[in-house]
Amino acid sequence: MILIGESINVMAKTIGPALKERNPRPIQELAKAEVETGVDYLDVNIGPARKAGDELMEWVVKTVQEVTDKPLSLDTTNLVAMEAGLKEHKGKALINSISPTRAEEGLSLVTKYNASMIGLLWGKEGMPRDAAERAVLAVDLIYKANQMGIPNEDIWIDPIATPVSVEINQVKACVEFMSMLQDIAPGCKSTVGLSNISNGTPANLRPWLNRTYMIMLMKYGLYSAIVDAFDSDLIKIARGEKPELVDLVHRIMDGEKPDPSSLTEEEVKYVKTVRVLTGESLYSHSWLEI
Repeated sequence: MILIGESINVMAKTIGPALKERNPRPIQELAKAEVETGVDYLDVNIGPARKAGDELMEWVVKTVQEVTDKPLSLDTTNLVAMEAGLKEHKGKALINSISPTRAEEGLSLVTKYNASMIGLLWGKEGMPRDAAERAVLAVDLIYKANQMGIPNEDIWIDPIATPVSVEINQVKACVEFMSMLQDIAPGCKSTVGLSNISNGTPANLRPWLNRTYMIMLMKYGLYSAIVDAFDSDLIKIARGEKPELVDLVHRIMDGEKPDPSSLTEEEVKYVKTVRVLTGESLYSHSWLEI
């Protein structure tokens, strides 16, 4: 699986001030640390960057590329800033992200700079309600991209993961859509902002949700994920080093109910987490203790 490190983000406590002050050291140290974990891309998220966003994105791309040759996922809603980053980027960049509601300008950047793109399934009315609405948005966006000469292989579809603590039906819809993607868009890739699933939950519980949800999406061919690069167990799972856990989660998804006494403590936690993420059990901060 292709992994995109999420940590160079304007919302982060050390990175936000470093971006504002144009202080390269914290950014470069974090970039090198993420690369050492084995991720394939680094996400560079400067947010809306309404004021001088182009100068900021140009600076941060140059700053990161001084210490790594990993490709970057450029993350901003400011398309002027996006283009500035694309001009500075060495090699094939990943544009994160383009939604059907603002497709034309973003798609023109994909073609102009021979980039790959993340298609974010966010519609005119906001978050799609279910898997079917996600499919409609995906087909619309992919059609527009193909019309501009962008092949499916350069399109990464993000169905938008949402916090399990807020709405379980959206969590389930994201999984259902992933099972449909290759049928509706052969050759397209898939990605997901994995940490969204655990947003708002206690810090010690977030890794269990992130890892388990990744495994659930892997059942349907998840190609990539934007991840916490410093969760070493998540990295191992994504790299195929814990196949027994992947198999266990997939069997639970298929309806198997193993005897807890036959499982390790770690395996029991994954079983409990699958049940929360499939809606079989209600979410609470104490789900691992029940």
